[in-house]
Amino acid sequence: MADTKYSQRTIPKISLRDFEARIETITAELIAAAEADGFFAIVDHGIPESEIETQFAAAERFFALPNEVKARVPFSHRNTGWERAAQVRPSTGAADQKESYQMQYDAAAMEGAWLSEEALPGFRAQSLAFMRRAQQVSEKLMVCFARGLGFPDDYFVKAHDVSRPGAQTVLRLLHYFGMDPKTPTPDGYYRAGAHADWDFVTLLFQRPGQSGLEICPGREAFTQWGLGDTWTPVEPAAGEIVCNIGDLLMSWSDDRFKSTFHRVKTPSDPATDYYGPRYSMAYFNQPNIDCEIQGPLKKYPKVTGSEFTKAAMKRNYDALQATKKAIADRAGHGPGALIAAAS
Repeated sequence: MADTKYSQRTIPKISLRDFEARIETITAELIAAAEADGFFAIVDHGIPESEIETQFAAAERFFALPNEVKARVPFSHRNTGWERAAQVRPSTGAADQKESYQMQYDAAAMEGAWLSEEALPGFRAQSLAFMRRAQQVSEKLMVCFARGLGFPDDYFVKAHDVSRPGAQTVLRLLHYFGMDPKTPTPDGYYRAGAHADWDFVTLLFQRPGQSGLEICPGREAFTQWGLGDTWTPVEPAAGEIVCNIGDLLMSWSDDRFKSTFHRVKTPSDPATDYYGPRYSMAYFNQPNIDCEIQGPLKKYPKVTGSEFTKAAMKRNYDALQATKKAIADRAGHGPGALIAAAS
């Protein structure tokens, strides 16, 4: 792989303070960030640092359980459950070196996907409460994006109504495995390969001191997956939520807003990189399965939330097939089995 080129881009930082009184200013700042960067950080969002850390502690409790206990709630086609080193990125053809656990609001999607109260006391209630806090923040962003695109204020909020059956929004807890800085990093080891999200907008919670996130804004990516392009590290800051535009909002805006490539760097320099275990939490705002998706200019045909998600999964799977085939062709054998996570 070619050496990474870096630049110190400025990531827009947007305050949601006094949201109702400042909504026009906040909307203008969000629209500018969505058009030019696709990535931004929000502050003064209403979730105290203590609540974010409490959820991180819950994530640590989950991941500290024996694998055989976590395996009681395996990742499934419903986009819920636990996986370990099973998500293969089309950008690398290799599994991310992490484990994750995904939760949804929808009772049917979570059937059999919660550990028992005996195995993990208080985890379910704590996580659902945190998800509702993230949803409140997300809905403020949705109102602003609706205004910026000329839709009614509640347009996107209704399309992502987590109280209805068929809600697809996900909270994903992530644990990247710690590494030994005294041991050379093996070839083909990736914490998280370059990718874009296919949701509306992602809220990413990071722990200060646990660096690794890097971005390559979509309007500045000239190669597939941004490989060989210029990347920027995004250092975690206490209380900040890092947000990125997903493929869904890109489509819904008729490509006015740009989905953004991002990745988690594999540490390679003990003097500068973080080698310890890394925890993050991603809140993916996914559309309700029966909502209708089409931008104001009608650049793309109207589809439902279910159709959009299925098409996104197929694109990811097809891209993974192509990567696996290219790797296999170079090695002189068939592509073998493929595993692709659904988010």
